[in-house]
Amino acid sequence: MTTHHEVVIVGAGISGIATAIKLREAGVTDLAIVEKADTYGGTWRANTYPGCACDVPSALYSFSFAPKADWSRVYGKQPEILAYIDQVARAHDLPAVTEFGVEVLEAAWDDSASLWRIDTNVGARTARFVVAAAGPWNEPNIPDIPGLADFEGEVFHSARWNHDYDLTGKRVAVIGSGASAVQFVPEIRKEAERVHLFQRTAHWVLPKPDYTAPGVQKWALGRLPLVNKVVQTVEYGILEGVGAAFHRPKPLMQALQGVGQAYLRTVVRDKKLRAKLTPDYMMGCKRILFSNSYLQALTKPNVDVHATAVEHIRGSTVVGADGTSAEVDAIIIGTGFHILDMPVANRVRGSDGRTLDDHWQGSPEAYLGTVVSGFPNAFIVLGPSLGTAHSSAFSIAEAQVEFIARAVSQAREQGWASLEVSADAQAAYVAEVQAALPGTAYNLSQCHSYYIDRNGRNSFSWPWSTTELTRRVSRFDPSVFEIVRSESVELSA
Repeated sequence: MTTHHEVVIVGAGISGIATAIKLREAGVTDLAIVEKADTYGGTWRANTYPGCACDVPSALYSFSFAPKADWSRVYGKQPEILAYIDQVARAHDLPAVTEFGVEVLEAAWDDSASLWRIDTNVGARTARFVVAAAGPWNEPNIPDIPGLADFEGEVFHSARWNHDYDLTGKRVAVIGSGASAVQFVPEIRKEAERVHLFQRTAHWVLPKPDYTAPGVQKWALGRLPLVNKVVQTVEYGILEGVGAAFHRPKPLMQALQGVGQAYLRTVVRDKKLRAKLTPDYMMGCKRILFSNSYLQALTKPNVDVHATAVEHIRGSTVVGADGTSAEVDAIIIGTGFHILDMPVANRVRGSDGRTLDDHWQGSPEAYLGTVVSGFPNAFIVLGPSLGTAHSSAFSIAEAQVEFIARAVSQAREQGWASLEVSADAQAAYVAEVQAALPGTAYNLSQCHSYYIDRNGRNSFSWPWSTTELTRRVSRFDPSVFEIVRSESVELSA
């Protein structure tokens, strides 16, 4: 038996929750959120590793329609963020339209019926509109390391943390030194007998202006809206200043890099270790990391930094490409996610029967990061070319959700059977983005980051300000869409 909804939203994280709430406000009552996990939260549900926290100030890290002012810290930690997301979902009665434990196996557009046919692990669904809100920080990226599958000890990815495994007294290898490792390495080194960090590439680390918010600060932010607004405005301005450094790396990013160099010299006194931790590229072409404890942890006597990629694993020994090795009891993988090679791209088929992956051929693209030519009545939240490396995912998602709500509302009002962005409009937009990226820190040739896809193109980054993103991405323009009208389409009230 097939279940039908006007809108099916895939994913119950920040993006899916915002989409459902705003579509309901627009009058769409027949919608469903399908989520393969058993709770709300998305990436904040999946990442429970020790020390997990946000690197965007808490004042800017909440829904505009459900602001949270009484954060316990300047930068929120995972449990508090997850609790907030869950609270918002329940306050808006989303459990009534959410189906947990439902994984989408394939979604295919049926042109003759002007609807999506969705195959899941618990049965079939159909929908007029589909919103992919699973996000890019969803599927862990497990490196293909010879011998990893045969490792004799414990192995897990940071986004699938095994809390039942006791690290006390263990010898632990950490593969990867990015945003997750920066947070969990300082925590696990307190318990482990020894930590071996295998660092293929050094990262720029800046101090994090974080602290526990005193009671008077929480009271003022929670009870005095003007104070909270001033704090938000100041912090937004600071982040936009950082964004300007990405867009004009010389001299703005060079000045910021000077702060990173001074911080490294102050914390790491050992010259050999400092050399290992000094990046050989300008700050900004990889994600900037923020921590008050990571560099400090690497100076501790029970931490070894191997400035090399892992070549192979032999028995219980991890061997680096430079010949160094470490015998360990456990391996923790901190190599991030499938950002630009999202597994969902192989599960969605458009009007020509080809998947998103077939269309993209390794270089994801979408008009305004939200709609793709060849995929009618389908939307992506936090899609290609919307990464800013400095601003809140909430603001990006909300801009897209406003676009989606306007598109769906107009389709319902006008009796459109389908709407699909034209290939020409998409190509022109992608060309404009790509033309603006050269000269930014994102596209510096000195390093290879997850911003760059397998074809060597930056399919991740937004080259302009967050203000411009919000203004532009939230605007729905029917003139760039190919619209099929049908009087036979049944519209939900």
